[in-house]
Amino acid sequence: MASRFNAIWLEKSETGATLAAVRELGDDDLQQHTDGNVVVRVEYSTLNYKDGLAITGKSPVVRKWPMVPGIDLAGVVESSEDPRFKRGDAVLLNGWGTGETSWGGLAGRARVKAEHLTARPAALDSRAAMAIGTAGYTAMLCAMALERHGVKPDDGEVLVTGANGGVGSFAIAILAARGYRVVASTGRPEEAARLKALGASGIVERASLSEPGKPLQKERWAGAVDSVGSHTLVNVCAQMRYGGVVAACGLAQGMDMPGSVAPFILRGVQLAGVDSVFARPELRTSAWQRLAAELGASTIASIGAETIGLAQSIETAAALLDGKVKGRVVVDVNA
Repeated sequence: MASRFNAIWLEKSETGATLAAVRELGDDDLQQHTDGNVVVRVEYSTLNYKDGLAITGKSPVVRKWPMVPGIDLAGVVESSEDPRFKRGDAVLLNGWGTGETSWGGLAGRARVKAEHLTARPAALDSRAAMAIGTAGYTAMLCAMALERHGVKPDDGEVLVTGANGGVGSFAIAILAARGYRVVASTGRPEEAARLKALGASGIVERASLSEPGKPLQKERWAGAVDSVGSHTLVNVCAQMRYGGVVAACGLAQGMDMPGSVAPFILRGVQLAGVDSVFARPELRTSAWQRLAAELGASTIASIGAETIGLAQSIETAAALLDGKVKGRVVVDVNA
């Protein structure tokens, strides 16, 4: 008997609006709409900002219709046509256009390409992996980029912008655990105690970075993780110490970079772009192994992750975009 499962189903109306609903699907739907070679029984997914945009239709995230959103998933292999995976293997997936150009993780089943899967470390169950999700995985890629470019704990302070977001919170915890002196930039001073509990040694007011500034400013940071972009990224670069490194991974303020080349040619500042969507498989595996080894359950819990059922994803997506959701959102796709 063919497997039946529930999924968040997105389709476009005649007026171009995105329609979202919970729909029961089956193996035949996976065969018709997906071209993967591994079927995964999904246990948990997440609700990221990009998923919120896809579900609400507030940004043209979805490139193919109909669509099952969800850029993250964790579960167990049901069947595989690829020798790299076998039935029963614990796996996870982040990015690769999932939920945008191919069906994603907000469903009880997913049919994906083997090369897009990562073996889930034994130290992480599916829920813990999704509590980390793309946010934690991206933060680890940023920390690895700083290391790869030679930033060491005794080089000086490391700044993390967007500190209250998922990437920022995980970046603070990861870097502090490795001995870096981390300073958090936030526009929510009431969260200072939480950020310091994660490992931040100091707090910088977001407004001091978010407005246009001088091309070169007082040198302070040996390294930085920026998930904000725009003027914030430009000011961070202007404040880097000679030879400092900025790992840039986001555009919460904007995707523009209205600045000067001065920090790069006069101070040797390095701007390291971090892409989590199409990162190489070996880099992903290394990142997840390090996440499993370095993030304890208490750290994951302190960052915070609410668990919701699949049907709640639609209303929660709107709340997420409105800034009414605090912390990570884990989706139990079978609830």
